Order: sequence, then structure tokens, then C-alpha cells
Amino acid sequence: MSKYDRKADRWTEREYADAHAYLAHRARLVVELGPRLERGDVVCDLACGDGGLGEHLLALGLEYVGVDASAAMVEAARRRLDGRAEIVRADLNDFVPSRPVAAVTCFRAIYYARERRALFEHVAAFGPRKLVFDLNPRQFALAEVLADLRTAGFGEVALRPFFVPQRFSLPSPVAAAFRALERAAPLARLALRVRFTYVVAASREGELHK
Repeated sequence: MSKYDRKADRWTEREYADAHAYLAHRARLVVELGPRLERGDVVCDLACGDGGLGEHLLALGLEYVGVDASAAMVEAARRRLDGRAEIVRADLNDFVPSRPVAAVTCFRAIYYARERRALFEHVAAFGPRKLVFDLNPRQFALAEVLADLRTAGFGEVALRPFFVPQRFSLPSPVAAAFRALERAAPLARLALRVRFTYVVAASREGELHK
């Protein structure tokens, strides 16, 4: 993780052209996609980096546990969140939360799994209502990922395209149009052939209806 140790200082500000727009939209999807989270629910964020997403989840009234294998990222997250969250140094393949969590998130880090299905099974053992992560459909076969989720016990899957660019910011009207396009399935699928990712919310059968 040495490359992340070197980059930990102001990671969020340097990684995203418009960090607020990007992470605020991601946080809303964590809450709304699949079984809805409520104020006070605990989110465990695997590969949390410097806690940028944590700021937005805390602002939505959630509790936050951030996990990262980089010591420098852990320290950066603790500085950013300033005692408002639990931040733990651990490998995402091995971490087990010390308290019940409502959701587990893993953004930009599924490829760090030693074995993807084993990671899904490991997370399922925590007992969360849902697992939320991003997926590049040009890098990973969606059908294979869904099969791994089902094997791990996540029988319900909600998908949402995520059309907020990471490397450049958009004028507000254009950004709003992109977010609206996320719900236009045929056009969204075309866009995903060349750019952008899905946000995946996987839950056990019946969780959507509780």
C-alpha cells in the first residue's frame, strides 16, 4: 500500500475534480439504492481512503466505520473526520466489524479482493442489509459478478449507472441531465459501453420489502 501512503494527503481533493458533487451523489445512492438506510444506521466502508465518503454519510445522519490497509490513509481519515467516526487499519479481506452494521460499502476496491466470491461471503457473514460497491462493466462480466453475489447469499441486486465524472466537473444543468440519464435504461446501457460505472446494491431476498 506504499503508493497510497504517498498519496494520502488531500487524496479526496486531488482525486475528484468536483469531490462534493461526486461523493454526495455516491452517498445518496448508498442510502437509497436497494433497502433504504435510516438515520443512525451504521455503514462499514471498506477501502475508505481518507474518509471523503464518510463526511457525506455522516451528514446524512449515518454512523460510519472506515477501514483501510494504508496507515497514512487511516491517519488522513481520522484527521478529516475528527473523532466523529471509527477508523480502523485492516485489510478488506480480513476485517470483521466489532458491532452490527446495516451496510457495507467498497468503492474503487473490489479488485483488491483476494477472491471476489470469498469477499462477498465474508461480508455476508457480517449480517448487513446490503453490500454497495461500484462495478466497471467493461472490466468485469456483470453476469459473473451477479452469480458470485447469489452464491454468497445476496439474492436481490439493484443496479444504477453512475454518471458523475471523476476527472472533470460539469456545469450544473449538464450535471443534472447526466443524473437524469442514469434512470434512462436504454441510453444508460449505451453510455456504459464506453465510460462510467454501475453502483451495485446487493441484499438478501426479501430485504427490499422490509
